[in-house]
Amino acid sequence: MKVVKKVNSVSGSKHSVEERVIKFLEESEEDFLALWLENVILDDDDIFKDRVRKNGFQMYQLAKKSLLQTISDEELIELAHKVAKERVLSKSNIGEFVFNMNIGRSTLIKYVNKSGVSIQDLQPIIDRINDHFDRYCFLAVTRYTELKDIEINEKMLFVNQSHNDRLSLLGQMSSSFVHEFRNPLTSVMGFMKLLKNEYPNLKYMDTIEHELDQLKFRITQFLHASRLESAEKNQEEIHVESLFDDIISFLYPSIVDGDVNVSTKIEPNCKIIAVRDEIKQVLVNIILNSIDALKQKNSRERNLWICCVKTDHTISFTITNNGPKIPEEIRETIFEPFYTTKSFGTGIGLFVCKSIIEKHRGTIYCESDQHQTSFVIRLPENA
Repeated sequence: MKVVKKVNSVSGSKHSVEERVIKFLEESEEDFLALWLENVILDDDDIFKDRVRKNGFQMYQLAKKSLLQTISDEELIELAHKVAKERVLSKSNIGEFVFNMNIGRSTLIKYVNKSGVSIQDLQPIIDRINDHFDRYCFLAVTRYTELKDIEINEKMLFVNQSHNDRLSLLGQMSSSFVHEFRNPLTSVMGFMKLLKNEYPNLKYMDTIEHELDQLKFRITQFLHASRLESAEKNQEEIHVESLFDDIISFLYPSIVDGDVNVSTKIEPNCKIIAVRDEIKQVLVNIILNSIDALKQKNSRERNLWICCVKTDHTISFTITNNGPKIPEEIRETIFEPFYTTKSFGTGIGLFVCKSIIEKHRGTIYCESDQHQTSFVIRLPENA
């Protein structure tokens, strides 16, 4: 019987301590809320700023309740999710919420310490308050992050849909473009070959032929931007050394015009299975871009290095120029459709390159510093 009385006495003592603290907090309620509101961070443009005091009061009430009984997650979730939604809709920084919540925590503990209860008796109460705020913070920040992820995914879906709509429009334009230009272009190129055969020494014929080939290349770019078929179509074994011989010959007038020194280092055993015209288009586009970049240099040292090596079952192409540095923020977007830094650029060249390489199960990326810029392409041997 004595043991039972002792336990009841201790239990009653602990309960009275918590009740004393709660009574003191209720008497200090207005002062507590005023001090908390004085120190919180609150944007004047916050559309929910009028609800902050109400939310703080609800949190304060739950904290008091937790001193006498365990608060379930359901009770905290309701308030935490409500506040998280308001913070997302107000476009406020989650750091502000965490700061304001911790101001509430420290203010509450400050008032608890003024209750007149001994430090020894207060320690379990303070631990319970800290646990309460930690759970609330976790639930609110987790929900805020979930809502932000949903918001970002919706924006990305909108951006992707906008890109798809623009590409769809480009596809419609391309059909008309091809019909209006490709047929007469084919006729002109055919008559050019006839003239070249009949008058082999006629001046400017090579230049005209080259410009027509360039025009045909640009038309093909538009086609690939709107119609990227499976890479299995028209695949063949390509000897990379032979492919680059063809490309350098095709681009020779542009190389001479840009006063560019071209160096090649291509391992003889480099071969891939791919659609030749598409891989050629990618390499031609990157080399032409490199020549354009080198034209911005005042120096006579305009160098272009082309390297191709085989590692295991991967063929790596590296096209490097010593032109101006491409800033990091631009490198992250140059492969996006319709992004261009050229005055008369279409912004589809590198997008098409990336689409073709990925269609062949490869990768393409750009590296750039003050000394040189490299485009690196990696393709499987049997793409």
